[in-house]
Amino acid sequence: MVGLGISGAAVARAVARRGGQVVVVEDDPGEAARNRAEELTGVGVEVVERPGRDGLDRLVRSAELVVPSPGVPPRHQVFALAQAAGRPVMGEVELASRWTERPIVAITGTNGKTTVTGLVTDMLVASGKAAVAAGNIGLPLVEAVATDAEVLVVEVSSFQLELTDTFHPAVAVWLNLAPDHLDWHPDLSAYGRAKARIWRRQGPDDAAVVNAEDPAVMEWAAEAPSRVVTFGVHEGDYRVVVGGLRAATGQEIIRTDELRRALPHDLANALAASAAAVAAGADLDGVRRALAGWDGFPHRVTLVGEAGGVRWFDDSKATNPHATAAAVRGFDSVVLVAGGRNKGLDLRSLTAEADRVKAVVAIGESAGEVEAAFADVRPVTRASSMDEAVRAAAILAAPGDSVLLSPGCASFDWYGSYAERGDDFRRAVNALLSEEPGADG
Repeated sequence: MVGLGISGAAVARAVARRGGQVVVVEDDPGEAARNRAEELTGVGVEVVERPGRDGLDRLVRSAELVVPSPGVPPRHQVFALAQAAGRPVMGEVELASRWTERPIVAITGTNGKTTVTGLVTDMLVASGKAAVAAGNIGLPLVEAVATDAEVLVVEVSSFQLELTDTFHPAVAVWLNLAPDHLDWHPDLSAYGRAKARIWRRQGPDDAAVVNAEDPAVMEWAAEAPSRVVTFGVHEGDYRVVVGGLRAATGQEIIRTDELRRALPHDLANALAASAAAVAAGADLDGVRRALAGWDGFPHRVTLVGEAGGVRWFDDSKATNPHATAAAVRGFDSVVLVAGGRNKGLDLRSLTAEADRVKAVVAIGESAGEVEAAFADVRPVTRASSMDEAVRAAAILAAPGDSVLLSPGCASFDWYGSYAERGDDFRRAVNALLSEEPGADG
């Protein structure tokens, strides 16, 4: 096992429980990794820190199987060493899927995976199915297969899919495709090819749920060996018709004004989840009840507060320009707070919805790139901290505007995660609004 993150530790525990001998390699052991290492050594797992190339080569040659964590990049020397030694390499999702015969609903896409995974799970549960959400959403699939769940709903990334071979979801959902993780994949074609592995092992009795309004996804869907079900706000088997979400049968699922969140990307996610859940055995009543009660996950266009006619939203989960553009599309006038650590992407695509952007506050390592992207398009103010960014946005915003933290970049310049970044934004906004009379935070 290479990497001692949440997934890596889960694989090590699961294999050890099954009687396997496990050695975990960790190149950069921090406090969290060392805590996991201490726990694993208690169940007979050997943990090796910083083995070096020769040490790693010896470990690979002595292993029957190499399992890299999802966060281990393809340039890591373990891949070349495994190939040279003739040792198979398998990801956690592939390994876990070999341990169960239960139906799997797999969800991938550049944006919206976690939301749709949560929604599908809730829809199935509301329909009387014992479903559990797994994968990148929190619970590793190797742990989910050990539960009594009737259906496994798993969020899968391109990294995880790239290391699959026999992985066979009964329902495979591909939400969208936009440039992302090009610091990992050599180009957009390779990124898409990894995503397309989601339906590689499907058959005619399975379902591929695809975005009718994403030409790239539809092009890849032509290769799907399964039944294709489409969704889209305006086009698709599942779509919005006269203010209501409609199923492929033409039945109305729910009115848009009954949803707690109804921005354009919320509607697309709701339609995708409905299509997937129904394909997995949910009924429309369960789908409807889940949608009516859905509040969404934190840091995804979440209202933080309102004062003086200005609303403040945290969309820190938007770590690529495609996600930022989707969020901005839901507003009429936005002061955008953007920037962070760029993932090898062209930040000029942040301007895709520039007609809705009133002004920009640029933050983080990529502040200069953000400023360059909006040069001669919209006014840009640079900020060197989140407090400074929030105060700058407050000056730029007027009644009727929304201030939106939607960075379009990773958080790892200033923060340890997008959640930490969003929490800091909330703290700074609440501190500012507490100074204003009549603020509603």
